Amino acid sequence: MRIVIAEDDPLLREGLALLLRAEGLDVVATTDAPGPFLVAVAEHRPDVAIVDVRMPPTHTDEGIVAAVEARRRQPELAVLVLSAYVEQAFATDLISTGTARLGYLLKERVGRVEQFLDALHRVAGGGTAIDPEVVGQLLARTRPDSTLSRLSPRERDVLALMAEGLGNTAIAEKLVVTGNAVHKHIRSIFAKLDLPPDDRADRRVTAVLRYLEDSQK
Repeated sequence: MRIVIAEDDPLLREGLALLLRAEGLDVVATTDAPGPFLVAVAEHRPDVAIVDVRMPPTHTDEGIVAAVEARRRQPELAVLVLSAYVEQAFATDLISTGTARLGYLLKERVGRVEQFLDALHRVAGGGTAIDPEVVGQLLARTRPDSTLSRLSPRERDVLALMAEGLGNTAIAEKLVVTGNAVHKHIRSIFAKLDLPPDDRADRRVTAVLRYLEDSQK
């Protein structure tokens, strides 16, 4: 796995590089700003980019903008975004480009090495890894009159785990229920969110985007 890191904090940047290299992963470049990051992506064609949300010069959304641009130029690129806080609008902007090969983690998760590496490998493998705290806050901010109010507490739990990128088996293990129960909950979620079968769209992705969009209202 070839990785480019874009992080302006030198301690975190080098710490990530050391951690990943110790795991046998190939960190091909580390950068501290959006411009050099895009150059590194073009030059090295990495499998995964790890990107900080807030980068120079204004430390607002430069990392997100660069990540979206990198995915536009290289659609197969997996991106794992790191943020110190839950950046609701930024998370929505990035996820709206598609959830395949995408992760959004709080930086505190990096210290939990096993969870961080699991998220990295999941994203590199084509999946999704959204921080549970991000999902929880987004769900908590939805309006009482939103379509999500139709969901039962258990269905909201299932949707939250779907948003983290977990498959049915992993969701069943987390909730200590059967796979068949998870399947039934997901079918009910799709029905309550008015998501009929459609060959043109992935209903799991659409369900996640639905509550992200709803939380912005």
